[in-house]
Amino acid sequence: MLFTDMTTTRRALLGGVAVTALALALPLGVTDAFAQEKPESQGDVDMAAVLKPGPLPEMSLGKADAPIKIVEYMSMTCPHCANFHNVTFDAIKTKYVDSGKVQFTIREFPFDPVATAAFMLARSNPQKPEELATPEQYFAMVSMLFKQQRAWAAPADKDVRNALMQTVKIAGYTQQSFETCLTNQKLLDEINNVVKRAADEFGVNSTPTFLINGKKYSGDMSVDTMSALLDSI
Repeated sequence: MLFTDMTTTRRALLGGVAVTALALALPLGVTDAFAQEKPESQGDVDMAAVLKPGPLPEMSLGKADAPIKIVEYMSMTCPHCANFHNVTFDAIKTKYVDSGKVQFTIREFPFDPVATAAFMLARSNPQKPEELATPEQYFAMVSMLFKQQRAWAAPADKDVRNALMQTVKIAGYTQQSFETCLTNQKLLDEINNVVKRAADEFGVNSTPTFLINGKKYSGDMSVDTMSALLDSI
């Protein structure tokens, strides 16, 4: 999914949010355009700069000294990001992250207020929304939201806000903690800053985008495709 400047404001976040037509127009599956059998690098990036801490704590799994660093920029309403995390991620985690070969980091790159809201909910502790979630909590929430993406991002009754609230109840959110999270101006500003940094410094303009040991790759990848890429490094 291609990016245009969609910095989210609190008004847009709290208003009658409706997902853009583009966000879920594509089928929730692999397409020729986004899942390339032989991914080609879109250019070099300064990985030392990429790995410098940004405005938010890193959400990473794997050893800090792992030889391969993967930073994924994604949007919660992107169907290709959902496909990667629903189909590919667990196998890559087992084979490379859990074995100490890869450190995998997720960074926010929301395309619309709905995706921003989902990221804010993933970033926050449901029981204490003024506090940030741990990486384990964050990855679990992201996984759950991607598995149910259609239900909350494009509900039949078009009430996205209520659908999102009902979905995150599973993780322990109440109506009060839901509202507290989504009125956290500091967190909203920090997510907007993550997006700006990615676009300005690393040329990110679509999701998912993977920055892997100094190379940039765009688009969904199958297990075999990403495995071949990682094995070649």
